[in-house]
Amino acid sequence: MAYRTHVGALDSYEKGVIELDDDLRKYAFSNIFEVAGAAAPFERVAVVQNLDYVAEVMRVEGDSPWFAAPHDEFATVMDGEVVFHFVKLEDGQKPGHEGGAAQLGAKPNGAVMGKVTARRGHQVLLPEGAAYQLVSAKPAVALIQTVDGPVTVKRWSDICTLA
Repeated sequence: MAYRTHVGALDSYEKGVIELDDDLRKYAFSNIFEVAGAAAPFERVAVVQNLDYVAEVMRVEGDSPWFAAPHDEFATVMDGEVVFHFVKLEDGQKPGHEGGAAQLGAKPNGAVMGKVTARRGHQVLLPEGAAYQLVSAKPAVALIQTVDGPVTVKRWSDICTLA
């Protein structure tokens, strides 16, 4: 049997299937582009969870609110181009919750740390102690590795296809 790899995009993807020799009721899967296509801009929809750790899909369209987490996070751009802006958090602005990202009320007043422009396949560190904002002129998709937290949205029954 011949296999081919197809890299999807927000406006062009093929929903795959799972082939398992097991009880299929133990498995579920979703398509990140389909999830991002149905999400509101900057909504962080969990598509994978293992204990407290999650991978969240975010539709990036325009300027996001500012986010911060009490630990490092990673974002991988899956489609489009995303600019990540960083501001150092002052001690009084650091998140007080245990894990996951929290949305900040406004841009923090700490020192500007710079920006990273990332395209499909690029991974960006979202460091502890920094607030970040995602910006994209056209709809883009980011996959964020983090901990289940205040802004994690769970829609398992809407996004998962049982195998």
